[in-house]
Parts: sequence; C-alpha cells; structure tokens
Amino acid sequence: QVQLVESGGGLVQAGGALRLTCAASKNIFSIYRMGWYRQAPGKQREVVATIFSGGGTYYVGSVKGRFTISRDNAKNTVYLQMNSLKPEDTAVYYCNADDVGNNYWGQGTQVTVSS
Repeated sequence: QVQLVESGGGLVQAGGALRLTCAASKNIFSIYRMGWYRQAPGKQREVVATIFSGGGTYYVGSVKGRFTISRDNAKNTVYLQMNSLKPEDTAVYYCNADDVGNNYWGQGTQVTVSS
C-alpha cells in the first residue's frame, strides 16, 4: 500500500507558475512509474506527465515545454513544476503510483488558472 498526499495547488493568473508536490508514504525508489493526472469539470481524467523509476519521462502534448516532472527518491516525493499556466490547465490534479500493476491515487489538489 502507498498513500499519496498532494499539495501546492491554488489560484493563479494565466502565465503564472505553481509547483505541485506528491508525498508518498513509502520509498518510491522501486515504484515503476509515478505520474500526475488531471480532471477538469465534465471531462475524463487524463495523464499529464509520468516519470519512470529509471528516470524517463512522458508529457502530454499540451504541456510539453511548460511542465516538468521530477522525483526525489530520498524524500519519497514527486514534483510537477508548472510554468506558463493557461486557463485550460484548470483541473483537479492527482498523483498516481503504478507499483507493478497496483495503482494508487492521492486525493487531488485543485489548480485554477484565471484569464
């Protein structure tokens, strides 16, 4: 079992920045993939960015060049640095841990970008 707690969401103007933090309850060194997902009102949850245990990353096209995912295994923490935020980035952001077929989710943190 892995408990995930997100923080760092809030209200920001378009063009601004936020850094989301996901704190895990156990060592994440061996977790296959950590990721950030988001769900806007009336839409399905979508992947935003993922980072593999080996360090490889994936970004959805709409955030490439603006968002950066990173992980600090020593602190059992995953970050999502979000720059140049747009109103369409408004959503609840969820942290995910994919531990060899076992999926764990945090409770989510709201990000609201005003125009």
